[in-house]
Amino acid sequence: MWDKPQEECGVLGIWSAKPLDVAGLLHLGLLALQHRGQEAAGIAVSDGKELVVEKDLGLVNQVFDEVRLARLRLPGARVGIAHTRYSTTGSNLRFNAQPLTVRSNKGVLAIAHNGNFVNAKPIRDRLLGEGAVFQTTTDTEVMVNLIAKKAHLPLVEATAEAMRELMGGFSVVLMDRKTLLALRDKNGVRPLVIGRLEEGYVFASEPPALNLLGAEFLRDVRPGELVYVEGGELQSLQVLPPEPTPCAFEWIYFARPDSILDGVESYAARVRMGMELFREAPAQAELVVPVPDSGIGAAVGYARASGLPLEFGLYKSPYAGRTFIQPTQEMRELKTRMKLSPTSAVLGKRVVLVDDSIVRGTTSRHIVRMLKEAGALEVHMRISSPPIRFPCYYGIDTAARKELIAAEKSLEEIRAYIGADSLAFLSEEGVRRAIGGPVCLACFNGEYPAGKPEAGEKLALEV
Repeated sequence: MWDKPQEECGVLGIWSAKPLDVAGLLHLGLLALQHRGQEAAGIAVSDGKELVVEKDLGLVNQVFDEVRLARLRLPGARVGIAHTRYSTTGSNLRFNAQPLTVRSNKGVLAIAHNGNFVNAKPIRDRLLGEGAVFQTTTDTEVMVNLIAKKAHLPLVEATAEAMRELMGGFSVVLMDRKTLLALRDKNGVRPLVIGRLEEGYVFASEPPALNLLGAEFLRDVRPGELVYVEGGELQSLQVLPPEPTPCAFEWIYFARPDSILDGVESYAARVRMGMELFREAPAQAELVVPVPDSGIGAAVGYARASGLPLEFGLYKSPYAGRTFIQPTQEMRELKTRMKLSPTSAVLGKRVVLVDDSIVRGTTSRHIVRMLKEAGALEVHMRISSPPIRFPCYYGIDTAARKELIAAEKSLEEIRAYIGADSLAFLSEEGVRRAIGGPVCLACFNGEYPAGKPEAGEKLALEV
């Protein structure tokens, strides 16, 4: 397994005043969000009368061949949502792929969700006791059941009521046959942006999806806000008072380098993290080498601040692919060697190796060993985030705490394990300075701004 926090999910929604190739646009937009989830993909489309869903396990282009896309191409389609998934709660099973659909008193609803509801389990138990039926093991279905249960309310008001009950970090796109809604948790932990089409609107996890569709970026969905299209106009309902603490890992690692989230460009933030990292932990070296692709921005910043040359001392193969099952340590090591190999740039050099994070430490250990075997005299590891010591409850799989090397070992013990000549992590203050605003640092310090599951209660409904 590639030793990184696993991607979250990507969500996308389109509303158009006139018939459109909604399926084709959603398919294209999902490709810009593929980095956010690589286990499953799905699209739901409606022409106002019929709502059709296609989804399956696999990458976007594996799931959506021409046959599947043809089924989604309703002649009068004007509304649709899409999802690319990494399973954080619920097993990686086909029936957990999204969008999820449910038939209710409000008609057919489809929902796509990025993040986690930390109080999903008690709400699910309550709904089961009241006679609700669940078809999946994901917490996403809890929200759609909450909405469906509020039979006396229109869809927008029912969704707002569900928002008030749910805790955690999440962004959601939701549709019936004619309406498209999008919402974000009150802390804005998970991102969501709004774009304008010629005669419609797009909601997406990140701006590159808007760019690919030719949509004009309007703004981010505000924390605690519910937005929807009514009468061809974008409507807003501030359901919860905003308490913004967006996930720092969006800028550290997850978001595409060309994304701008909550007004902060991810690549520029990564460069600033690298500059902060040099100020906090300079190294006696001759060369800065990034771990591709995740360490590139921070390595640029470190090189810029230090005056050291930046060299691509590691080659990343674009053909290694993604291995879903690597059951042994030997297979994991082989996977690392398939992905990365050292170049001659490191021969006889003292190297600063820059990456964004260390989770288990296995990949860092292999890379340090490869560089030394390739002739690097010294390898000084610099990480552009603090040590990950706590699990994330908001939609990132950071591994169980017992598997987090920083939760079990001291800085010196980690350095010795990975075989580096020195090791330093960026401080929490350095991350905040680089991003320039309040952020969620729960996986580093154990302080959960959007709440966490009750003591002794698992977040996942089924693992």
